[in-house]
Amino acid sequence: MEMKKSSKLLTHVTLIVLAIFIALPFIWMLLTSVKTLAESEAVPPKIFPEILRFENYTAIFKEFPFAKYYMNTIVITLLTVVFQLIIVTPAAYAFARLDFKFKETIFMLLMAAMMVPGQMYIIPQYQIIQGMGLLNTLTAIILPGIFSIYYTFLLRQNFKSIPRDMEEAAIIDGASQFTIFFKLMLPIVRPTLATVAILGGLGAWNSFLWPLIVNSTPDKLPLAAGLRVFIGQFGTHYPKLMAGSVLSIIPMIIVFAIFQKKFISSIAVSAGKE
Repeated sequence: MEMKKSSKLLTHVTLIVLAIFIALPFIWMLLTSVKTLAESEAVPPKIFPEILRFENYTAIFKEFPFAKYYMNTIVITLLTVVFQLIIVTPAAYAFARLDFKFKETIFMLLMAAMMVPGQMYIIPQYQIIQGMGLLNTLTAIILPGIFSIYYTFLLRQNFKSIPRDMEEAAIIDGASQFTIFFKLMLPIVRPTLATVAILGGLGAWNSFLWPLIVNSTPDKLPLAAGLRVFIGQFGTHYPKLMAGSVLSIIPMIIVFAIFQKKFISSIAVSAGKE
C-alpha cells in the first residue's frame, strides 16, 4: 500500500514538473507582453518587469489594424469549421457504413495522399486559386482548408465503431439512409464532431503561411500572419508582439477548456477501432 502511494506521488510530481516545463514559454510570453522594449532586450534577460505595462495591449489596437485581423480570423475559422463538417462528415459515413465499388481503393489513395507533405500542394493550390480569381480574398484562405483527409479518417473510425445491429434495426423499422445518418449516427459521433471542430478551428485560427502566399493586402490577413507586422526590418518590438500573441491564443484556450472532455473521449474511441 505504501509502495502504491509513493508511486502515485512520484507520478503526480513528475506530471507537475513537466506541466511547468511546458508552460514556461507561455509564462515568458505573458511576462514579456507587460515589459518595456528595453526590458525585453536586456542582457542578461530580466524575468519580471519593474512595472506592469498593459499599454502594450492597447497600443496594438491603436497602431495596427489588429481588430481587423481578429475579425478576419473569426470569419475564417467559423466558415472553415462549418464547411469542413458539411463535407467531411458525409464522406466519412460513406467510407464507414456504405458499400460501393472501389471503396477501399479510393480510401487507400486518400490515405496515401495524406502522407505527402502539405508544402507539395502549395503551388498547385495557388494556381487553382489564381485561376478562379480569388487572390487577396478571405475565400482564398478558407477554400483549401475545408477538405481534410485526416478528419475524414478520424470520423470514419468513429462511425465504424457503431454496432451494425442499431443500423439494421432502423432499416427494419423503415428508416432511410438519410434518417439513419441524421437521427441515429450523428448524435452518437457528436464528441468526435466536436473534436473535428476544435482541431479544424485551431488549424484555421493559426493559419500563417498560406494567407501570406495568397494575400498581399494587409486588411485580409488573419491574426497569425498579421502578427508579423511587429517584426521590422531593423528590429522587433517584442512586448507588442507578445501582447498580440497572448490575445490571439485566448479564444482557443477557452474553447479547448470547454470541450476538452469530448475531445479526449473521441480520440480514445477512434484510436480503439481499426
